[in-house]
Amino acid sequence: MNEKVTVAVDAMGGDHAPAVEVAGAVAACRQWGIDIVLVGDQERLRAELGKHEVSGLGVSVHHASEVVGMHDSASDAVRKKKDSSIRVAFDLVKQGRAHAVVSAGNSGATMAAGMFVLKRVRGIERPAIAAIMPNLVNETMVLDAGGNVDCRPRHLARFGLMGAVYSHKVLGKERPRIGLLSNGEEESKGNELTRETHALLRQSVIDLFDYVGYVEGRDIYNGSVDVVVCDGFVGNVVLKTSEGLAEALASMLRREMSGSLLAKVGYLFARPAFKRFRRKIDYAEYGGAPLLGIAGTGMICHGGSNEKAIANAIRLAAEYIRKNVNQTLEKALVEIMATEAAAEMADDPAANGN
Repeated sequence: MNEKVTVAVDAMGGDHAPAVEVAGAVAACRQWGIDIVLVGDQERLRAELGKHEVSGLGVSVHHASEVVGMHDSASDAVRKKKDSSIRVAFDLVKQGRAHAVVSAGNSGATMAAGMFVLKRVRGIERPAIAAIMPNLVNETMVLDAGGNVDCRPRHLARFGLMGAVYSHKVLGKERPRIGLLSNGEEESKGNELTRETHALLRQSVIDLFDYVGYVEGRDIYNGSVDVVVCDGFVGNVVLKTSEGLAEALASMLRREMSGSLLAKVGYLFARPAFKRFRRKIDYAEYGGAPLLGIAGTGMICHGGSNEKAIANAIRLAAEYIRKNVNQTLEKALVEIMATEAAAEMADDPAANGN
């Protein structure tokens, strides 16, 4: 896709809205040439835009009179707040006036709006939030990171497929390695959900990824796997624990580095390394978590996102569009559904006339 990409930004949803959304949008437009539609209260957005030099930039404003709060239920937000900034942003994609949505607002409402307005990719029952986390080599994708608390084995198996497609197309992994998060690597570990999912993934014949079996929490960070599959309850606990640990480590390091004169001198020499470390664990560097499985493009950002995070989420959304991730996913799903149907017929004597 060579045409210009336009991203609709829910400018009212984050903890620091609309200031960081506007600043991030302006930065993304200036740096990567991505056109932006800021969706929300037009008076507030135009006032915020007035603080930036936007002459010649492709940044516009589309009015939305309602805002979805963090405590609003997802279903009510979609059905009752039809003029909310989240809902209107997805409407713009449906109308062809934008290609993707970026939101730092209510993640449940964002997922619900994406499904309600754009529907799902054929073959996907449950879209998933895919969190990108740093490891010792590059990055690991964990999904679902909070969108689906109660899952069935076939849902988790589809999460693995979606993660593999994204890792291959966007993250550049030649043949992604998929692991199923469990409480041990042994075949006897896990619960009913993981054991049934393990069987489904092991039987997959799609020539797109390598399934490595059960993995443990430490494997998310050691670089031994590219995609880690789990339900949204577990994935969200993993994500929030990781964020808390990263913040605690950074705080501990700062405190230790200011503890003595010798430590302060050492910090002066080690400062470049500490900056690289901080950049490695900073979620803002990764932007947003792609919402995989909707028939369109959506990026969900952390509620406390800063300007850099919003800008990087916009960049990621444009990359998703340009690399035709959804088209690749649909093609892979057609192949896997055909394979599954053939296997069912082979196992069904009635279908073979026996």
